[in-house]
Amino acid sequence: MVKSQGILLESGTNELEIVEFEVGSNKFGINVIKVKEIIQPIPVTFIPHAHPHVEGIIQLRGEVLPVVDMKKVLGLSGAFNEQQKYIVAEFNRQRVVFHVDNVTMIHRISWNQIEKPTDMYQGGGSQVIGVIKQDDLMLLLLDFEKIMVDINPDSGISVESVKKLGDRNRSEKKIVIAEDSPLLRKLLHDTMHEAGYMNIEFFENGKDALDYLLALADKENDVSKVVQLVVTDIEMPQMDGHHLTKQIKTHPELSKLPVIIFSSLITDDLRHKGDQVGAEDQISKPEIAELILKIDQYIL
Repeated sequence: MVKSQGILLESGTNELEIVEFEVGSNKFGINVIKVKEIIQPIPVTFIPHAHPHVEGIIQLRGEVLPVVDMKKVLGLSGAFNEQQKYIVAEFNRQRVVFHVDNVTMIHRISWNQIEKPTDMYQGGGSQVIGVIKQDDLMLLLLDFEKIMVDINPDSGISVESVKKLGDRNRSEKKIVIAEDSPLLRKLLHDTMHEAGYMNIEFFENGKDALDYLLALADKENDVSKVVQLVVTDIEMPQMDGHHLTKQIKTHPELSKLPVIIFSSLITDDLRHKGDQVGAEDQISKPEIAELILKIDQYIL
């Protein structure tokens, strides 16, 4: 039985709800926004030559979905237990099923309760993007986008899509980007440069980006002469992108800066959350070419 602490409706509160699930003896979390439903396992159709992490496919209400074995993703062995569940998720404009041992409860927490893991204990290839301390236990927040890109590299950000936009003029207009994933910061750096945008300031969470912008506002008469646009992810430790956008849009000086939310969580059902906090636009990952065209629109 999954126990919920209520549905988080308001946008920009810097809170999120986490679905706690188990794989082996370990506890993990997934943002409830990504979860469409939780179901009992149903028969899986085997797919020859599929990625080792993919068990096969299922048909759910007429839709064919891949099933990902989270034990294999996490390097664990053994069979799933009797409480096993399927987590049906949607992000990056794709639906996928994650096979886990159990789904236990829902926690409402603040992003500032989530610590970013250090390289000392996670290593460069880890799927862990955050550590959530809950009383005497810790939940690991997994990078489901990376899990899916590892399975299907074509689902990630592609520099090639930007090259198809043709030759670009070099621009020195400054863009602030808040993105917690080192891999995506590197990809965004490369694709933005390919698109002609050379003056980019990266921050690994919304709090650091906001601190930078507030410091600029204190010493500059017109911030928009220094920074021309902000791009932000949504899911980030310390401060999420919705809260960052809300803080920018309610600040007397910063509010003039256009903000584009670039996230795997942009869906028709969730777009209203970005609208509530005043974002100029919202683009779903991995549509980087669409992001570039929107940046062109707002600052050129």
